[in-house]
Formats: sequence, C-alpha cells, structure tokens
Amino acid sequence: MAGVNSLFASLRAALRPADAGGSDPVAAPDRHSPPAAGPRRQPPSTVEELEQELLLEAVFQVYGYDFRGYQRDVVSRRLQAAMAQKSVATISAMQALVLHEPQAWNALLRELSVEPALMFDDASEVTLLRMSLGVCLHGVALPRVWLADCAGAQQAWTLAILLEQEQLGARTEIYATVSSDALLAEAQAASLPMARLGELQANYVRSGGVGKLLDYFEVSGDGLHAVLLPQLRSRITWAQYNLVTDASFNEFQMIVGRRALPDFGPALRQRVLQLFDDSLAQSGLLVLDRPLEAGDPLAGHYKPVFPHQPWYKRVA
Repeated sequence: MAGVNSLFASLRAALRPADAGGSDPVAAPDRHSPPAAGPRRQPPSTVEELEQELLLEAVFQVYGYDFRGYQRDVVSRRLQAAMAQKSVATISAMQALVLHEPQAWNALLRELSVEPALMFDDASEVTLLRMSLGVCLHGVALPRVWLADCAGAQQAWTLAILLEQEQLGARTEIYATVSSDALLAEAQAASLPMARLGELQANYVRSGGVGKLLDYFEVSGDGLHAVLLPQLRSRITWAQYNLVTDASFNEFQMIVGRRALPDFGPALRQRVLQLFDDSLAQSGLLVLDRPLEAGDPLAGHYKPVFPHQPWYKRVA
C-alpha cells in the first residue's frame, strides 16, 4: 500500500497542470509530414529473407498495408504462423495465395496485426490507468483518449469500464483505431463469450476490480454471449487508421500505444512517436512500451510520471 500511495503521489505531482482551467480541445491540423526513408536496410542474405522482403513489398503495392518498417523477427514469426494455417512450405507459395485468395490475405493481416487483448489481462497497466485517469482527465471539459492500434474490443471495453468507475465515462470519448477494415468490423461486432466469464472475472479482480464484471454487460437471450452496456459502448468511436501512413487527426489528453510499438523497427517507431507528439495535448499522458532514450529528439517534450515506467506527461 505504501508503494501504491507513493506512485499516486508521484502521479499527482507530475500531472498537476500549469493552468488549472481546462479547455475544450480542438482538432489538430494535419501537420505531420511523410516519414524519412531512414537508413538503408541491409540486402537479404538468404533466399527466405528475400522472399519475405518481396512479400512485404507485394502486400504494400497490392493492398496498401505497409509492414516494411516492422521488426523482421516479428514479421518472420507471424508469417510462419500464417503459413502453418494455410499448410504452405515456402514464403513464395504464401505470397501467391495472398495475392490471389482474399482468405489468405485476411489470415496474414490478422497475424501481422496487434495480438488481441483479453479484458484486464495486464494487471500492472490497469493499476496505473486507475491511478492516472482521474488526475489526467478530470480537469478537462471533454477529454479524449486514443487507443492507437487497439488490441481489439476487449482492450477498449476495459478502458470504458475504468472510466465509468472514475465517474468519467459520460463525458470522455475513447477513440479506438485499428489498421484494417476487417479488424474494424471484427471489433464492432465483438461480444463477450460467457464461457470465458470466469477467466475474465479473475483478471478483473486481480487488477483491482470490485464487484462483478458482468454488471457492465447485457447478456444475450440464449445466455451464450454478452455485450457492453449501451451507455458505455456509445463512448467508443471505432475507426480504421494506419499508424504507418496516416497523419494526426485530433488532439488527445491521453494516448495509449504500448501494444503496437514493440512491432516497429527503429525508423518506423520514430515516425509513430512523432505522430503521437503531434496529437498529444499539453500536459497530456503518453503511454509507451519502453522508456524514451536520452538522445531521442522528442525526449525533452516529456517527463516520467511513474518511477521505472514508460508513462510520460507532455511538458513542452
């Protein structure tokens, strides 16, 4: 408890606004320029690496999804999983399927996208969110939170429930963006399988939740599924948005991007951090996957909120 109180004191001090009067944010102008090319990638050293590069280029040229700046070990691991699903032995064979069969392309896109989250599956993140939301958002008339490359409906539902518990749900807008229309449709149609309620309730309690998780859901007539209550669901705006190519589209008091960032290579990561910087309000909270490096050109814009955690308040 002493540790939690110390973290909470650190949070309040770090997020204390310079101007106590909140203001209604306005949409930020489109002021993000295309990413620099970055250092030239080393040429492929094996046939498999060459096949992988050709596949990523083909996906970009045909479908417009740019995974060329992703960490290659991440791409390789997820590509192998997609190949196993389709029972193909080579990346070239997978490329042929992806270019000619929509189902193969959708399977690959699903594998290359952010892994879906379960509700309250990260107890440490939820604890820090509980401590942050009130201090960060209460002074703002109409706060906005961006879940960048959202890890599915259950991540957004978790945040909606936390906002409701902090008495912020009725006036806070959650922007949950995903990288493809297929993932968007999946998130908008999602429901909670009642067969997993015990597991999710345990996650909820482990992360500090009180009472029944089901109190925030409506159960279907057949008792097999549940959906988030309408008043909570209405505060989530879902949209297709590509962190790799799209520009800043609004101003936010909090941006949560920690689940997508580990997939990005150095040049793409820097591009996305600049995008977040373009989109975050003064005194806003930025949630990352790892600390900003001292030499990062954006590091001077932020100060840490919690000890040893990559949660930052914007100060410049």
